[in-house]
Amino acid sequence: MKAVRRKTVCEAGACAATPVAGRMRNRRKQGGVATLEFALIAPVLFLLLCIAMDLGVALWVNLTMQYAVREGARYSVTGQSNLDPSATNQQRYEAVLQEIKVSSMGLYNYVSPSYVITINGGTSQTYSTQANYSAGMFGNPGDIVVLQINCIWPMLTPLIKPFFANGKFSFSVAATMRNEGF
Repeated sequence: MKAVRRKTVCEAGACAATPVAGRMRNRRKQGGVATLEFALIAPVLFLLLCIAMDLGVALWVNLTMQYAVREGARYSVTGQSNLDPSATNQQRYEAVLQEIKVSSMGLYNYVSPSYVITINGGTSQTYSTQANYSAGMFGNPGDIVVLQINCIWPMLTPLIKPFFANGKFSFSVAATMRNEGF
């Protein structure tokens, strides 16, 4: 019996195509790997993104309220009352609160503000509701007044809520001023 010699792939002139054909087979085997890896990593990535955004918004709210308190304090030292929304019987304290509300860019009602005001280093008076507000709440001419607002901002990302009391970011912003001689 005569031995039959078979032609190899290289003898047929296809030696150069063999590695490419091997790579094509490997690509077909790995076609969904990138999609699978993304599906496993995407939830963690989006969770971290939401946490970063939530903390960023909380910081922005803190800075915005600090700006609002500073603007309210700057207005209050003048003793003016022209910003009071009431056209008749304008009150200085209402005008100062209005300046704080306007400067807070709409966040005032969302942060549940309560005021702590200290006049001349004496005892602090807390104004937690509008019923407590009074004409002498920002002091008299020449008084040193510390205006502090305590705020509460709700956190939105569920996994970050346990790190804050009741899932809310509590912070205080303050400004110190000396009233002009109005």
